[in-house]
Amino acid sequence: MRTGIHPEYRTVVFRDKAGDTAFLTRSTRTSTETVEWTDGNTYPVVDVEISSASHPFYTGRGRVVDTAGRVEQFRRRYGRD
Repeated sequence: MRTGIHPEYRTVVFRDKAGDTAFLTRSTRTSTETVEWTDGNTYPVVDVEISSASHPFYTGRGRVVDTAGRVEQFRRRYGRD
């Protein structure tokens, strides 16, 4: 990698506001807010609206759309009888 053109890659806490969960990971995101992690160190914290802890797909709370009913309705309305 060329020097001087890439952002600094550092340890950051991503905090999910919807799920009350926090993840310690590495990122190039920056923040002025900090949080003390369980290991005693202070890290920048980035608040996110949704993560794998609160997303319906990952939590199993997603809705199943009845596509078969929609296809049948289309065929009744526009299809040949």
